[in-house]
Amino acid sequence: MIELIKAPWPWYVAGPLITLTMVTLILTGKRFGLSSNFRTLCAIAGAGRASEYFRFDWKSDIWNLMFVGGGALGGFLAMNFLGGDQAVNLSEETLSYLENRGILSAGEAYQPAELFSFGADGFTPWLFTILGGFLVGFGTRYAGGCTSGHAISGLSNLQLPSLIAVIGFFIGGLTFTWFILPEILN
Repeated sequence: MIELIKAPWPWYVAGPLITLTMVTLILTGKRFGLSSNFRTLCAIAGAGRASEYFRFDWKSDIWNLMFVGGGALGGFLAMNFLGGDQAVNLSEETLSYLENRGILSAGEAYQPAELFSFGADGFTPWLFTILGGFLVGFGTRYAGGCTSGHAISGLSNLQLPSLIAVIGFFIGGLTFTWFILPEILN
């Protein structure tokens, strides 16, 4: 039974569950998106006194905060009790490519220590974290929502701006992966 819990859910189970969730949200008039939680947290903290943007009924969005809390708790439980630090199966070609760029722990752990360990380099992980957080925050505000909000909720509602945003997310991700990240690793 534990092995069944540890295994990733197949697409034909996870996909319909996401669909069921989206149909339920649409029927109840709610919108899904993780970035809207930052607005809710600011409203709870009293930011409505300083800006009109934060003056809204945040109590109606408390379900979304619970969703994020459940996601964080679920991730913690899965990492510490169900999956451990499993390595990602990488091809020999990919391992060789990464080793040539100084990432020697690829394939040994889920996250290469050279990129994600704050004790490894000291500067690079902080740079990735701060710059990445800024870019995600800026992009979320500029695009009018986050990747989950646009890709799941916006596309479910057949919104053209969400389709354009999702195409932009993919173009940006592919550009970074194929052109910018290799330069950083060199």
